[in-house]
Amino acid sequence: MACFAVNFVAHALRSLKSYLSFQHSCRGACTYRGASFGSHCARDYGADDQKINTMSFFRITLMRSAIGRPKRTQGVLKALGLRRRMKTVFYPVSHDVAGQIMKVKELVKVEEVAEAKTKDELSAERRPDPGFFIERAVPR
Repeated sequence: MACFAVNFVAHALRSLKSYLSFQHSCRGACTYRGASFGSHCARDYGADDQKINTMSFFRITLMRSAIGRPKRTQGVLKALGLRRRMKTVFYPVSHDVAGQIMKVKELVKVEEVAEAKTKDELSAERRPDPGFFIERAVPR
């Protein structure tokens, strides 16, 4: 489990690094260093701009309790918003969050998802199928 979490976070960091690195193609026609992203050479980015705007999230679920763990580990869980077992939180993929995950990798399950879910969506996801449905009478 811990090895999977380490490999997963390492893969996510590599994808984040390639995701954020892009080639500047204006060939010195603008002051790239002084300009903010998106304010220069907009015509040169095209498809890369859409690639940068797509965002993925870490879905972090606390699987094991923090009882008996050092205060520092408990503090990381508190900072992530994981207060009790089976609690799930979503964070955008970033180096900061990946570092926090690495501190508590033995206690959490991490997945990379395309979009964050709301509390109601998570609840509906856990709700089992009732096994039946009610047909309403057709008005005549």
